[in-house]
Amino acid sequence: MTREQFIKEANKALKLVRTEYGLTQDKMAVILGISKKTLVESEKGRRSIGWTEAVALVTIFQSSTILQNSFGGDPVGVVSALAFEDVDVTYPSTMGGRVWWKEITRKDGFKIQQNIISSHYRLLDSEDRRLISSFDLNEVKEYLDTIS
Repeated sequence: MTREQFIKEANKALKLVRTEYGLTQDKMAVILGISKKTLVESEKGRRSIGWTEAVALVTIFQSSTILQNSFGGDPVGVVSALAFEDVDVTYPSTMGGRVWWKEITRKDGFKIQQNIISSHYRLLDSEDRRLISSFDLNEVKEYLDTIS
């Protein structure tokens, strides 16, 4: 998938996601940080959202069934893959959860932790690099099961 294809898919999903979440155009525009006029024009096909707007849509509404079906269940993963395409990147190690995290479980060198403030979960590899974050513990456990 290219960035252009990604933007096209996000643009097609825009109104469906808004409807799925029961949002007005005014509220959706505020959430995405765009004007209502831009949103209306995009929904009517007169304008296409850009990379930044598509990233905002997919990141904010990553749990959307519409977006998950459009991007193979992992819309944010698609964003990361496209953002880092042709770029060598080493994800930085975390501090391993010494301050804000409590450990939930360990398996095969991986650990699932929960943030003590926000209550979201993350999966770290043996070098304390984050692999996935979610407010859904089952989602993190399922991801761990697929890689271990």
